[in-house]
Amino acid sequence: MVGQSLIKQAKVVNEGVEFIADVRLKHGRIDKIASEISALPGDDIINAEGHLLLPGMIDDQVHFREPGLTHKGSILSESSAAVAGGITSYMEMPNVTPATTTIEALENKFALAAKKSVANYSFYLGATEDNLGEIKRIDPRRHCGLKVFMGASTGDLLVEHPQALDAIFRESPGLIVTHCESGSIIKDNLRTIGRSNLDIHDHPAIRCSEACYASSSYAVSLAKQYESDLHVLHLTTEKELSLFSKGPIINKRITAEACVHHLWFDCNDYQRLGNLIKCNPAIKTTRDRDALIAAVNDDRIDIIATDHAPHSWQEKRQKYDRAPAGLPLVQHALLSLLDLVSAKRFTLSTVVEKTAHNPSIRYGIVDRGFVREGYFADLVLVDPNRETPVFHSNTLYKCGWTPFDEHVFTHHIASTWVNGKLVFDGKRVVVNPRSAQRLTFNR
Repeated sequence: MVGQSLIKQAKVVNEGVEFIADVRLKHGRIDKIASEISALPGDDIINAEGHLLLPGMIDDQVHFREPGLTHKGSILSESSAAVAGGITSYMEMPNVTPATTTIEALENKFALAAKKSVANYSFYLGATEDNLGEIKRIDPRRHCGLKVFMGASTGDLLVEHPQALDAIFRESPGLIVTHCESGSIIKDNLRTIGRSNLDIHDHPAIRCSEACYASSSYAVSLAKQYESDLHVLHLTTEKELSLFSKGPIINKRITAEACVHHLWFDCNDYQRLGNLIKCNPAIKTTRDRDALIAAVNDDRIDIIATDHAPHSWQEKRQKYDRAPAGLPLVQHALLSLLDLVSAKRFTLSTVVEKTAHNPSIRYGIVDRGFVREGYFADLVLVDPNRETPVFHSNTLYKCGWTPFDEHVFTHHIASTWVNGKLVFDGKRVVVNPRSAQRLTFNR
């Protein structure tokens, strides 16, 4: 039958339980889950014995660089890398050229993705200090949210004026997601350092814990004042964790995220990797990293994402003050988390919860993020007994490099399905934009 696959004897990891099962995919959805399912004529049978079957990762923070910055990446190139890494859905940021600050520009990006994306997609509207009229036009059922750069940004997407922020938190009809770093504290830090010959080792001192806390605490106070739905992106400091409550994500109005590179690297890695791991907010101390890992485990941090942000090799090899912030991550994000499972920093269930279940719950994504009958068949099959060596040369990113160069991951992505269609077979991406769909929401 067309569009019908039978995955046999996989270890399913879902909703805190691991169990061996057969899973039938039919017409883009999970048709049946059972201990034994008989094959039908025309079934594409996948022997998954000894493999893990997970809901595909839902990445709520990526920068795919289209339109306007396609020398760094494109919707096609980066979504291809994403499915090779087990990411089946993504939500993309507005800092492209021109910035996505109108509903018309937002819908234009959806039109691009409908033609090019290999993974399911949604896009954020970007807030400015004078686009409140556009913000009010957000449809929470069709648009994933509003991105607010609260300081330390560039161009039109910087929002610092208190009256503008008050209006945004008061009037936004959907979820607000924030990048939180205080621009004034960063400027003070630069004056205090007082040197022109800065290098990467200065980065976490310039973009320090106090700069992060001042901005994230401000965002949380605004959300409480106006009863807004707030999701604070990419926490990097132990200090910020006091702003967030422990417990399940259900019914939380204020939530927090950590990104894979802040769970993996610490400031000691600047010596080896330099500007390749320059990002905003900055990678900080070992203590901060370990506190983030603990907060993932005790549910103060609700979601793990990537903040995938590719730049060309030439751009990243410039001097510190000229090198842009950001690094490519989607192809190896899930693998890095599985390495942390191997190191006993996380459980498999925690990784699945933070990368699939919780993004689905927080954003109200319709019928995705779980291995459930009737849900869309967005799935990743992982071989826990096969390693994945990584080099710049075997990445799929348009930028052609990775911060994980020469690392060998403990697991291997064997297959990825998007809406029941095989888009990655363990070796190559099957580029089929018709496999992807626009995410919809039930908020």
